[in-house]
Amino acid sequence: MRSTQNIRAAEASRTLSDNERRLIDAYWRACNYLCAGMIYLRDNPLLKEPLRPEHFKNRLLGHWGSDPGQTFIWVHLNRVIRKFDLNMIYLSGPGHGAPAVISNCYLEKTYSEIYPEKSRDEAGMLNLFRAFSFPGQLGSHCTPEVPGSIHEGGELGYSVSHAFGAVFDNPDLIASVVVGDGEAETGPLATSWHSNKFLNPIRDGAVLPILHMNGYKIANPTLLARITPQELEDLFKGYGWTPHVVEGEEPDAMHEKMASTVEACVLQIRAIQEQARKANKPDRPRWPMIILRSPKGWTGPKEVDGHQVENFWRSHQVPVTEVKSNPEHLRIVEQWMRSYRPQELFDEHGALMPELQDLAPVGERRMSANPHANGGKLRKPLAIPDFRDYAVPLDSPGSKRVSPTENLGRFLRDVMKSNMTSFRLFSPDENASNRLQEVYKASPKTWMAQIKPEDADGTEIAPDGRVMEMLSEHTLEGWLEGYLLTGRHGIFNTYEAFVHIVDSMYNQHAKWLDKAKLEVRWRAPISSLNILISSLVWRQDHNGFTHQDPGFLDLVSNKSAEITRIYLPPDANCLLSVADHCLRSTDYVNVIVSDKQPHLVYLDMEAAAIHCAKGIGIWEWASTDAADEPDVVMASAGDILTQEALAAVAILREHLPKLKIRFVNVVDLYRLQPSTEHPHGLSDRDFDALFTRDKPVIFNFHGYPWLIHKFTYRRTNHSNIHVRGYKEKGNINTPLELAIQNQVDRFNLAIDVIDRVPGLRNSGAHLKEWLKGQIIDSINHANTEGTDRDEIQHWKWPQG
Repeated sequence: MRSTQNIRAAEASRTLSDNERRLIDAYWRACNYLCAGMIYLRDNPLLKEPLRPEHFKNRLLGHWGSDPGQTFIWVHLNRVIRKFDLNMIYLSGPGHGAPAVISNCYLEKTYSEIYPEKSRDEAGMLNLFRAFSFPGQLGSHCTPEVPGSIHEGGELGYSVSHAFGAVFDNPDLIASVVVGDGEAETGPLATSWHSNKFLNPIRDGAVLPILHMNGYKIANPTLLARITPQELEDLFKGYGWTPHVVEGEEPDAMHEKMASTVEACVLQIRAIQEQARKANKPDRPRWPMIILRSPKGWTGPKEVDGHQVENFWRSHQVPVTEVKSNPEHLRIVEQWMRSYRPQELFDEHGALMPELQDLAPVGERRMSANPHANGGKLRKPLAIPDFRDYAVPLDSPGSKRVSPTENLGRFLRDVMKSNMTSFRLFSPDENASNRLQEVYKASPKTWMAQIKPEDADGTEIAPDGRVMEMLSEHTLEGWLEGYLLTGRHGIFNTYEAFVHIVDSMYNQHAKWLDKAKLEVRWRAPISSLNILISSLVWRQDHNGFTHQDPGFLDLVSNKSAEITRIYLPPDANCLLSVADHCLRSTDYVNVIVSDKQPHLVYLDMEAAAIHCAKGIGIWEWASTDAADEPDVVMASAGDILTQEALAAVAILREHLPKLKIRFVNVVDLYRLQPSTEHPHGLSDRDFDALFTRDKPVIFNFHGYPWLIHKFTYRRTNHSNIHVRGYKEKGNINTPLELAIQNQVDRFNLAIDVIDRVPGLRNSGAHLKEWLKGQIIDSINHANTEGTDRDEIQHWKWPQG
């Protein structure tokens, strides 16, 4: 028999007392009971009578496998929140793990505070069970309706990058992020482990990743579960983390291991931050992370119909499916749910026992009620300088040539200077390439990895930088989303061809905003997701065909009209006006398309601001129809396409002076849609006033031409709208040669006018022949000299 002294010594070395362990285990059982109830029950929520088939839902939908591991994590995070008064949020990475999060929101009272019908009694519990995975109610992943969430469980691969985005410039915040081992196989997740090289312990908070190793995906083992433990630990050491392993399945032992490990990690985080902040020396630390190995479907049925369920992929979704028709299945589920001993957890009215209620943090320290997970509550508007102060002065339209994005860089430089704790710029090593290098005068790039002496000569990296550059669009987009969702501001800037890398991330964020804005009224508005696309399809002189793809706009156009905005400013002054508007907006995805190369400036700042406010308008100085009815409407959307359209008008004005031309430019692409389809859409009357009801319209568009037809197919004059755009033609081309291949050049546009204006079909024959000759000559010059002719390269709008 062990001596009393030895027993006391063993107890003193434990993190948990016997009573703490008992209470934590009971709270954990309550969470798991609620998870199972949400998946199965529509009646008899407290099991006051034997389960019968009619107590079960007609459709069993949901995912059980990761829930018990996640509830286990949550209850242990609650313990350290209370012990150390932590400011902590929780991100659920495993797909469809909502029951784990919802159960904790419910036990912490947050759910009932927001949704009073889900009260913390028997009736409220029943309402919760009935709502889960039921048409028109709760989804099986962490949708915006779930308090405390900034991350959908269905967004596999983005949890870690979202967590880091949340803690940038949040020195007091810890983002605990649970990473599913299936999720860990995705490219975005694998790359996001490198985010620790960008976290400054002086000014930023901390991320505590918990890799949830339960071994299986929906129907397969996970890769990380089938390598040796040493190899797995070495992997994370190689990423620059300090891994802590918690492994087992016996609850009492696991509670003790997890409690001591989580506490050690919190103390390690605090020590790192205190040392860096006291010395004001932000060396890159090896932050702690946890590897939790627990059975998939832990505490659930071990076997069903002779097949292993617990600790196997069969527990991933609904582990027992035929409860209404198979008595043995019903018996298994009842035995399983009664194993949690609900009578010990809830009183006869369905309220959580008082001693268990005391385990949860209170107020905003609850992870389900932390204001950082409803970031609009913390958001403060940007301090923005007057964009007019950065205007390109102009004597006459099209007389000066500047880079729109280079000019924008000066504006963003001062936006950053005025908001040094709430604004960041995100780009995959392309800010300078896209001519935004002026921002480095406000702040260098964030870099916590090694810095060499030669980096001082132009690399612009430093631990306290605010420009976020990493060659991973996924990670950057995830950082920005996390930053915005917790109440801050930013811009994601990338090459047009590679913005497609974040297609699915944009989709998920747009859906999140749509739900949050229109249905989840308690979520406060957050800053808009601003995506600046440059290095455009029409200027890929050396990158060629692989870098030619304007199709992101088509993807954007598929999402809710309440959320999406597309802007194609034609010049530098319009870009300033659009950027100012987007930075001030909330709850949108703003996509701005602007080339980085020098382009003509057409509008002075006053005219640009008015034009952008209208979103679409007639350029009187380029038109010849005056107050008369036009013979043709020439329209454009996009900076490069506007130049070619204007050049075509200049040719027609010179050679066909009697032709009445109306020039229409589109900045806000959604102005083309009917007002019944989009808030920015024009009424049919206003659309007809611009484009006429029966005249030919030649529309030169930046992207694939079908998008304009999609927006205008209901319009009166749609049959006369002829769209030119990118037709998947290109190589290593000069700008004009590429335009010619896709028939968006000035010569083909002028030919289009001749072909479609009835009175020109005969009288315009000579001009048409000359235009064809210009096309041939331009191609020959490009293929011989490697450049466009000087008069093309330096073309300006005719003055006088």
